[in-house]
Amino acid sequence: MTQPRAGDPRDAAGPPSSLDASDPIGPTDLSDPSAATPAPGDPQAPPTVPTGIPLLEASTAAPVAQRSEVLLITGMSGAGRTRAAAVLEDLDWYVVDNLPPRLLAPLVGMMSPTGGVRRLAAVVDARGKEFFSELSAVIDAFRAQGIEYRIVFLDADDATLVRRFESVRRPHPLQGEGRILDGIAAERALTDHLRRRADVYLDTSTLTVHQLAAQVRSVVAGEGERPIQVSIVSFGFKYGLPLDADHVVDVRFLANPYWVTELRHLTGQDAPVANYVLGLPGAQEFIEGYANLLEPVLTGYLSEQKHYLTIAVGCTGGKHRSVAMSIRLGELLRARGLSVRTLHRDLGRE
Repeated sequence: MTQPRAGDPRDAAGPPSSLDASDPIGPTDLSDPSAATPAPGDPQAPPTVPTGIPLLEASTAAPVAQRSEVLLITGMSGAGRTRAAAVLEDLDWYVVDNLPPRLLAPLVGMMSPTGGVRRLAAVVDARGKEFFSELSAVIDAFRAQGIEYRIVFLDADDATLVRRFESVRRPHPLQGEGRILDGIAAERALTDHLRRRADVYLDTSTLTVHQLAAQVRSVVAGEGERPIQVSIVSFGFKYGLPLDADHVVDVRFLANPYWVTELRHLTGQDAPVANYVLGLPGAQEFIEGYANLLEPVLTGYLSEQKHYLTIAVGCTGGKHRSVAMSIRLGELLRARGLSVRTLHRDLGRE
């Protein structure tokens, strides 16, 4: 038997006693579960979330799920399927070309309405050889599973298709040892059921590539006319021309602030330099006249489906005149409702 050590405080404590009724906690009946667990909303219930920590779930909006879109692009070889796919890709669609139909289902299953791939365009056509015959079964499975999709069928008359194949000097995928017309006839028979099931039918016989692009954006993708994106790049001629410049503007006809001691250490972004440059004879007239000159040019670019324009404005070193004039040109074009960004390629290079 173990003897307690001398001076052990447990000896003086005596046997445990029951809680007094006046105890601030109060007696607890362990046999009553309701007594051990405070009811929700009880002011004496302990907090479950430490104070001072924001409840992010209460203030953060849940991501908005957007409807997934699936396009099946098919039709006649030479009718413009590749061009249509390129237009959709520029509109931020995820595009796959010449995909075996049996791979469509797992690809569609990977789409996410809250992020990632939301718009999928798959080009499926007779180039798939024996795989192409599986497309009807895949489409029927989509319908049975409630997967929304649209079929876009591109077509052209025989004469136009023959001319297009002859211009690129390539055989028709189904031509074999026969003529181009033999391949066209075989493809028409193979795709006739898809033409009848198509949601969108485009006859491209009389369309230019630019007109086809406009049709795809409007009819297929539901997109309006895209505004032109203008980039204005200031640069120094002594460092070479920007490689991607569509227009080059030379402002070296203006006096150089470099030779003004008070302005030499500043740049065209500083008000004293900008005021000096724009106050020079002919500066304002030139930049405003150039902005006016761009109006018919930009309209023509849009009609030709050119949606990006880079204007390079140069002086000797790319520090004073070109910077001030680029900023002013950007202000004038933005005032006309254009989307403009201004870059200074050689600023700080000296």
